[in-house]
Amino acid sequence: TDIYTLSLHDALPISWQALPESIRQKYTFEAEKLPGYNWPDLPATLFLEFRRNGNRSHYEKPHFERRTRLGQLVLAECMEGRGRFLDDISNGIWAICEESFWGLPAHMSAQKAGNGLPDIAEPIVDLFAAETASLLAWTHYLLGEQLDSVSPLIRPRIRLEIERRMLQPCRTREDFGWMGFHDRSVNNWNPWINSNWLACVLLMEQDKETRDRTVVKILKSLDRFLAGYGDDGGCDEGPSYWGRAGASLFDNLELLHSASNGQLNFYQAPLVQEIGRYIYRVHIAGHYFVNFADGPGVLTPTAELVYRYGKRINDSRMMQLGLFLPRSSGIGRIASIGRELAGLWDPMPAAATPATAPLIRDHFFKDVQVMVARAQAGSSKGLYVAAKGGHNAESHNHNDIGHYVIYLDGQPMIVDAGVGTYTAKTFSPQRYEIWTMQSAYHSLPTIDGVMQAPGREFAARAVRYTADNSKAELQLDIAAAYPAEAHLQNWLRTIRLQRNEHVMVKENYRLTAQAREITLSWLRSEEHTSELQSPNT
Repeated sequence: TDIYTLSLHDALPISWQALPESIRQKYTFEAEKLPGYNWPDLPATLFLEFRRNGNRSHYEKPHFERRTRLGQLVLAECMEGRGRFLDDISNGIWAICEESFWGLPAHMSAQKAGNGLPDIAEPIVDLFAAETASLLAWTHYLLGEQLDSVSPLIRPRIRLEIERRMLQPCRTREDFGWMGFHDRSVNNWNPWINSNWLACVLLMEQDKETRDRTVVKILKSLDRFLAGYGDDGGCDEGPSYWGRAGASLFDNLELLHSASNGQLNFYQAPLVQEIGRYIYRVHIAGHYFVNFADGPGVLTPTAELVYRYGKRINDSRMMQLGLFLPRSSGIGRIASIGRELAGLWDPMPAAATPATAPLIRDHFFKDVQVMVARAQAGSSKGLYVAAKGGHNAESHNHNDIGHYVIYLDGQPMIVDAGVGTYTAKTFSPQRYEIWTMQSAYHSLPTIDGVMQAPGREFAARAVRYTADNSKAELQLDIAAAYPAEAHLQNWLRTIRLQRNEHVMVKENYRLTAQAREITLSWLRSEEHTSELQSPNT
């Protein structure tokens, strides 16, 4: 298929002034706070904090602030068109182009020089180098000759920096782990970076042959992402990361669809559809989602994206969730301007009546081995339970095979702690020293102080799921999730939701040596404590 440079206005011939005045006023109002904006400093010593003491946030805050403000200014200028934001936009472009590295200190281990200051002689592409390149590519595309009124050197600088930091490294290298080549396993980095790479290629690459060849390489890399999924479309990273896994896959598919004038259309592929449906299948109630792995229990997915994904795959329940979620309030922390544009040009319809979430009754993701079940479909009333099997080498793993959470009337009862603030320790050999990653802080047994161990070999066995109108049940043997010193021959756990009655957890275990102490752990919400009963084991 002939791929040609993406043209937003060719695809959607509508002027900025045709957007509702309320939308335009919202963006210009926010940008009006920024004239003479003092772009935050990013000194070398701030970059070095990650290596010196493991702190990520001190550098990340001003890094993201720069990009968010640039995105706000760009969209405000597009909507107003009077040129009053161009100087501040130019300052932001120049400040970002002057940065030695567009990514984060936490990702420097991909460089041969390792953690520390970036080696500008070896450009690497991490999540936020890719996001930055895409932001500047969209800025170049949207403002075009208007930037020349400030200086004719701004657009060539953008082109040069995107070429050397993004396009050339991705075009010539295959050893970035996120690409998935050479049998490398991938996670959300793959579609997230590929969506930004694809936008840069379509917007900035002027040579057609190079553009076509690069798009093919991106498609091959995306195939590696899809190959890592089971047919169930389950995201082992959890729903918060779905926003940059399945949802970033959608970003790619939308760019391909637009750039090929609809000739590249993958929305009928069953796996693409199942990956989309994951997000409403793990919705508990309100802002609560099943938060296994490194995810928060309270989440607000991007409503417009969820709706548009549902519309593409013709899934009314996914569209219904999109209508239920609160509308996004403008450009977000990381300034994903491509997503913002898509929501502006293809908005959701206004709901005639207050939208309700689909709240499916139950589902089992057979490949990631996650069960979700509630008392009755379409209602948050009563009990809700989610439980998991799987293995302890999942992306963002928490050593939590056999773990479960329980909600009552849409409110948390037995919970998952999620994850704390990321530090150098989070993605290091010391990861499982962090309490949130340990099985003892999940709904799991500890045998004489022995907890579950990390690794692909530590996995659930004999997993069986059943559901009918009266109950939903997950049964699994979790013994193999523990190392040999736990002396477990088997530990058969049965987690059953008896609809409109109770959740029962039954333990049937056998040890090969006498245990001095077995501890069963839960993390509970302050609410609903009186409804908990001690188990008989």
